Amino acid sequence: MKKKYQNAFFIFGLVVLIIMVSQLDFKEVWEGLTHAGYWFLAVLALWGFLYMFNTSSWYLIINSIGNEKGLCKKSGIGFWWLYKITVSSFALNYATPGGLMGGEPYRIMMLSPKIGTQKASSSVILFVMTHIFSHFWFWFLSVFLYVLTQEMTTLACIMLPIIACFCMMVIWFFLRGYKKGIAMTGMNLLSHFPIVKRWALPFIERNREKLASVDQQIAALHNQNPRTFKAAVLLEFTCRLVSTLEIYFILLVITPDITIPQCILIYAFTTLFANMLFFMPLQLGGREGGFLMSTEGLGMTAQAGIFVGLLVRIRELIWTAIGLLLIKIDKKAA
Repeated sequence: MKKKYQNAFFIFGLVVLIIMVSQLDFKEVWEGLTHAGYWFLAVLALWGFLYMFNTSSWYLIINSIGNEKGLCKKSGIGFWWLYKITVSSFALNYATPGGLMGGEPYRIMMLSPKIGTQKASSSVILFVMTHIFSHFWFWFLSVFLYVLTQEMTTLACIMLPIIACFCMMVIWFFLRGYKKGIAMTGMNLLSHFPIVKRWALPFIERNREKLASVDQQIAALHNQNPRTFKAAVLLEFTCRLVSTLEIYFILLVITPDITIPQCILIYAFTTLFANMLFFMPLQLGGREGGFLMSTEGLGMTAQAGIFVGLLVRIRELIWTAIGLLLIKIDKKAA
């Protein structure tokens, strides 16, 4: 990637990060960190581990595109270099209104010089699809976990079937996208929106062959190399499950009798609610509101939701800062 683009990503993310930090109540932050103690260090370390799942999923996809006969073929991309790009791209996504508008272009621009633009684009699209796909499976299965472990209320009887049906529709849409490709479908969908169709239509005409090639590569992973597809989805889904340990570590400080199923439900509802507010940088307000509602919904105090929301926000800011710093560490060789 050219230095000027790298600097642009870094400066944009840094400005947004500074704005986010300036909104914190530092007295409240210090009290929360003091109360959490070493458990907050465990949370920070956990996310260093979780990013390995994301990197492994993307690594599998990169090494499988264009290699339909085997499970994985070395592309020459180093795992730890890819780990650095993964952490930085998530940091950019956290800081970008709308999400995916900063991190995914960064992934493509960093990877393109090594494997070509089309393969880089295909791998990033596939990773994003797999990342989102695993979220919907996580939310869908969490509905059944709630039914098995929690007392059903009138609101739950109304909302849970709606959530389950919505997740099933999205899962079907993604499976269709995996089988036939989604690049051309996505661009055709954009061409129907008044604001962007003036840009989308000419782009489709200029890049029709490239978009078709990207779709072929996307479809090949699912249709011709299903083992890699399943492994990538399983890695991302496992990452969602292990992520719930963050909630568990934090709530142990104030609620020693907390259970893993409760933490899974808190994480599932909060991420679902926060992703509905995807257009906000760092999902400001949405994540905190999700923690507050989910903890109260499981019979915990409002203070528990506020405490979790505060520490998760601090963790996000720290890892966002780490990701932005990694942008400046640009080794020439992967």
